[in-house]
Amino acid sequence: MTSLLAWPHRRALLWGAAGVVALGFLITLEIAARRYGEPGPISTQVNALIFAPKPGPLYGGLALMLVVLTWRQRFIAVGAAIGIDVVFLLVRWAVGARATEGHSLGTGALWVMLGVAVIAVTRRTGRERVVLLKGVGLGMLLVAGRKTGDTWLIITSKTRPMVLDPYVAAADHALGNPSWVVGRLVEATDPIGPQVLHLVYAQLAVAAVVVALYQLRNVAAERRFPSHHLVRTFLVIGLVGPAIYMIFPVVGPVFAYGPGASGTGGVQWAVANLWPHTPPPISPPHPVPYDGITPRNCMPSLHTAWATAIFIHSRRAPRVLRFAGTFWLIATLTATLGFGYHYGVDLIVGVVFALTIEAAMRAHARGWDRSGIQLVAYGTTVFAALLVSFRYLPMEMAGHPWVFGPLLLLAMASVIHGYLRTTRLWEPQAAPALQPEPQPEPVQAASQA
Repeated sequence: MTSLLAWPHRRALLWGAAGVVALGFLITLEIAARRYGEPGPISTQVNALIFAPKPGPLYGGLALMLVVLTWRQRFIAVGAAIGIDVVFLLVRWAVGARATEGHSLGTGALWVMLGVAVIAVTRRTGRERVVLLKGVGLGMLLVAGRKTGDTWLIITSKTRPMVLDPYVAAADHALGNPSWVVGRLVEATDPIGPQVLHLVYAQLAVAAVVVALYQLRNVAAERRFPSHHLVRTFLVIGLVGPAIYMIFPVVGPVFAYGPGASGTGGVQWAVANLWPHTPPPISPPHPVPYDGITPRNCMPSLHTAWATAIFIHSRRAPRVLRFAGTFWLIATLTATLGFGYHYGVDLIVGVVFALTIEAAMRAHARGWDRSGIQLVAYGTTVFAALLVSFRYLPMEMAGHPWVFGPLLLLAMASVIHGYLRTTRLWEPQAAPALQPEPQPEPVQAASQA
């Protein structure tokens, strides 16, 4: 009985339970997606083993897996992945399969990750096997997380025909309608500004992989992973965030109050064609119908949450990565507003959401204590209070912007302050250097008379 309760056994049971829950979740999403005539995360992943994969971080997942390999093994793995991709490209071309640009690479990376998993199980033992499987799991989780997120977005568009954009737009008056303001600024910098922002917005996962690779750079030498790193937070944000979309479905200013991202397709569903030149009028909000294609993925802004996580985890990196993390955060916030993808309040909730998830992951890694529980509970409370206020107090917020605008910023700032204060207390304190004890002076012998 004692051996069953030992930590290794409990840890194995926990990992097994987590695996069963994750598999069940993926199967549920697969069934739900197929109910609406769309492939789910499992079938999409299996399909990518043979057919041209859809856009996704397949080589990003391979890069994360490489942290557990030696340099020689890394070169072999990358070469094998590229070689497999070339072979598949030639075969697809020979049989006339269509492979559009950007949709045809990644099969080799997927096969190499599976190959390393097979080698770990059949040819390795002990800690080396565990580390290899963790590396494969890390890479596959990044890929599966993207596919799971895509399925979530499909489900939100199919199951939430009514959206709450008028509520969020009314509440956004408390902040001065920042999406309309930034949208005009981005429009004024066309074509350079939008092109740069599009690149940053679309390549957020690349920035995350770069920071994660720096954090995991010593895994191959130490044969162990750090207790906490960016990928953990990144994946949890992507897993939990879409569940909030089901509770608070919002499509964004460019869709609800503009022409849609394509420039024309959203006008027929828009409340009014106002974005970005005319702020929406203040009027009693009500749910409005929208199409069954556009994801309800605004509240909270997960791009803001992910960029915030990248910024936090780049603080201890070299200067160039710190600058890159800051730039990516500022550019992502600008893009989310300037392209009309999010309201200003979405960004505030996204920051609170990211800090709460990051606090929970750090508290779990170091062991839960009172300070960790209090920080996560406070962040969760502020997050819930913001959503409730947007739903039930939007007219009051729009009518008193000089009261509710500062309150919204203060709520976000309080979570930031609580996170910084608590996590600083978690940092290991450097012990003061031991000072040598003073030696007693030698006693002079009494002189003889």
